Amino acid sequence: MNTFGKNFAVTTFGESHGPAVGAVIDGCPARLGLSPADIQPLLDRRRPGTSPLMSARSESDTVEILSGVFEGQTTGAPIALLVKNRDVHSGDYEALREKFRPGHADFTYQEKYGIRDHRGGGRSSGRETVGRVAAGAVALKYLATKGIAVTGRIVSVHGKTAPHEIEHEILAAKAAGDSVGGIAEIVATGCPTGLGDPVFGKLDAAIAGAMMGIGAVKG
Repeated sequence: MNTFGKNFAVTTFGESHGPAVGAVIDGCPARLGLSPADIQPLLDRRRPGTSPLMSARSESDTVEILSGVFEGQTTGAPIALLVKNRDVHSGDYEALREKFRPGHADFTYQEKYGIRDHRGGGRSSGRETVGRVAAGAVALKYLATKGIAVTGRIVSVHGKTAPHEIEHEILAAKAAGDSVGGIAEIVATGCPTGLGDPVFGKLDAAIAGAMMGIGAVKG
């Protein structure tokens, strides 16, 4: 499954070292004002290469709207969002063509499909989240018209809560070639009562399913 949602369905596409990544949104209501300027700020927040705490990959992550918007408004047709990959060094991964990394999806992909894109993890790379963020920006724009807002923050990293401690923990793990986990908090305000369906369609169950689909997310 590469699609999440029913009424507002988001399909992400692309590989880490392919030509581009992005998303297609089907079900966004018509006549919503939308431009790249509504999406770019959120992509800039997740953009790698902007801090020593993040991936060193240098990408501009500039979004293009290919369809579904006319004269600054959504038309009700599918919205295609494209972000081209530019900092691609596929040769760096050639040694991994026949080697499977622990903790990655390398072996699973090979066993399931009989073929895998070993360059940067391919479809299982964190680069896939570009499409989620771009589509999420559109969702936020629409939800705002209904008085609904969504915010997020980092609560802790490796048990530390102070910003300077969090930075130290990440940099120390990076220097050791290791990684650390943390806790993020997402808050939605203004939501109407009764979202979701019992029993397996609960709202928090749907959210959990989407979040657990992100590589390296565990709970």
